[in-house]
Amino acid sequence: MKFTEEKIIEWFLRIAISAGFLSAVADRFGLWDEAHTVWGNWDNFIAYTQTLNPWFPTPMISFTGGLATALEIVFGIALLTPFKTSLIAKGAGGLLLLFALSMTFSDSIKAPLDYSVFCASAAAFALSLLTKKR
Repeated sequence: MKFTEEKIIEWFLRIAISAGFLSAVADRFGLWDEAHTVWGNWDNFIAYTQTLNPWFPTPMISFTGGLATALEIVFGIALLTPFKTSLIAKGAGGLLLLFALSMTFSDSIKAPLDYSVFCASAAAFALSLLTKKR
């Protein structure tokens, strides 16, 4: 198979978005060393999830964090396969957009801009269009 410019861009998007998801999951499970963590463990991640979702009942926060983590794992792995890429990329873009909006409304616009969450969401939606046209 000849690698075209479009195919290179597609795989760059797949790997970059997947790496972002899987790195975040590794962080919340304590797999990154302390010098390179945001949360460092599950409890800190759940506390941050509560911060992003202050309107959620406290008993739902663990479920919400678990669901977000499960989706990040699924999207992170699925983006590395050619299976239903357009659909998976749309789901990933939607999840990232939800993260960005939660960060914006619970804190400020600065956090999702600093962490390029809107950019990652746009990249996932672009990937869905790039693969859909084939």
